[in-house]
Amino acid sequence: MKILVTAPYNDNGLITLQEHFGEVIYRPWKPHGRAYYADELTALLQSTAADALITEHDHVTAEVINANSHLQFIGVCRGTPSNVAIETATKHGIPVFYTPARNAQAVAEMFVANVITFMRNTLAGIEWLRGRNWAAGAHTSYLQFKGTELAGKTVGMVGFGAIGQLIAGMLKDYPCPIQFYDPYVTTHDEAYKSVSLEELFATSDIVSIHLPVTEQTKGLIDYSLLSKMKPEAIFVNTARAVVVKREDLLRVLEENKIRGAILDVFDNEPPDEIDYKIIDHPNVLPTPHIAGATFEVEDHHVTILNKTLVDWYVNNKKTGARLANKELLTVQI
Repeated sequence: MKILVTAPYNDNGLITLQEHFGEVIYRPWKPHGRAYYADELTALLQSTAADALITEHDHVTAEVINANSHLQFIGVCRGTPSNVAIETATKHGIPVFYTPARNAQAVAEMFVANVITFMRNTLAGIEWLRGRNWAAGAHTSYLQFKGTELAGKTVGMVGFGAIGQLIAGMLKDYPCPIQFYDPYVTTHDEAYKSVSLEELFATSDIVSIHLPVTEQTKGLIDYSLLSKMKPEAIFVNTARAVVVKREDLLRVLEENKIRGAILDVFDNEPPDEIDYKIIDHPNVLPTPHIAGATFEVEDHHVTILNKTLVDWYVNNKKTGARLANKELLTVQI
């Protein structure tokens, strides 16, 4: 088999693919400067005569798949295969694999770091100090930037998959009571409390969003929920912006109904005027979609995808099933 790899892949990962599958053509998108557009990806697949594709951000549209319906599989180095026309792949019997939790550690660490940064007024203190504002009076900064501790705060997770559970584990020893809303989680650590969405917003000191984008989750978080939050509560979203109605979030911020928000995702990237109204709000700690941006994440997606591919391939060889089966393979997030 000949595999075209356009995702970032380390040397050991490429060697593993060669050992199990055959030829590997490595054309990562990074030197290209951006993800491959559909026409570019189609041309690359056809010029290399690839039998399979491992991608990250490229536009794997219905047109690409229809033009390459012979593909044995598509591997996606992302938490969800949102850049792939899944229905078209399924129609052609092309299994799609992806890498849930590849960035779980990165996002969880940044959650803890940013929450503490926000609660301790760290950025405001740095700006004040660099502005040469420290005049006479040793206790000026101590009084002006006194913050709150994370320990003892109730953290509510909307969505309790790999990332939410990893954060919960990190916060256990602070300690922080953990509660969550997730209708798909039926078994969990008894230390964590399953609650309704309304109760979670009303009783949490920190509300953190960990939802995928589906028809059910788009715009799920609205003013009716946000306005239930405690006045000193903090809203955190490191998942997907469109699950929150941004006008409603801006409204609760402008009405000072909550202490503030920590946001890593926005409806438009780059942001539009409304996004910048949220970003520029004094009670918002914004970051440019970097919660999952660590060098280690690329090693994680290689490990996860290679193990999945090798297990699947070996199983197919043992059972005698044809390589490109008719069943779309999915993993619970």
